[in-house]
Amino acid sequence: INNVVHVTVAGTVGTWWFSPHEASSCCSKAVRDSYFRSVTYSFGSICLGSLIVAIIQTLRDILQQMREQDDGMLVCVADCCLGILETIAEIFNKWAFVYVGLYGYSFVEAGKNVMTLFYSRGWTSIISDYLVDRVLLMVSLLVGLVTGVLALLIAMVGGTNWGDLAFVPFLLGLLMGTILTMTLMSVVGSAVNTVIVCFAEAPNEFQTNHPELSNQMRHAWQQAFPGEFN
Repeated sequence: INNVVHVTVAGTVGTWWFSPHEASSCCSKAVRDSYFRSVTYSFGSICLGSLIVAIIQTLRDILQQMREQDDGMLVCVADCCLGILETIAEIFNKWAFVYVGLYGYSFVEAGKNVMTLFYSRGWTSIISDYLVDRVLLMVSLLVGLVTGVLALLIAMVGGTNWGDLAFVPFLLGLLMGTILTMTLMSVVGSAVNTVIVCFAEAPNEFQTNHPELSNQMRHAWQQAFPGEFN
């Protein structure tokens, strides 16, 4: 589901980038078309990328169960290697799905093209320094904490005697606030990923269709990555 949302957002942002008149609102034709492509033509690519990560996670779970019985060196090394592969696969999926949403490429072709794009632009260090996901996670946790405190205050004002379970309202509020905010922030993260890919591939179209935003982004980009801008 998360990957379907990711591809849908990528397609919508891509339409806004190249044809802004088709993506003028949240209920525009671009959103419907992007979602339709995600659950039809591109659904196979989404399933393939998701399956790869799921297989690695399953193997890691098996190895972790083996470590509980016999924490040998080979099992530990294999678990560490699979952990690295899982991280690489998740990063690869994140950028490959942007190309899937933008152009409808197959999963393998999309991943190859987006990596080639970053290498040709010399933006590999930008991927390494990518901090947007961490910032969005911090925002989600902060909102969750605020929601938990509000839930606790409401429970106290309501006069309900929780006794030793006074932490339950806080935990429920924390979980609900964090999960809902992470769901919303995933849309923001997908949009940011798509903007980075589009800015690498088609900066002139951005300048033509959104000159004010393009100038602001170029200025900010030059300040953040002066050696990577060309």
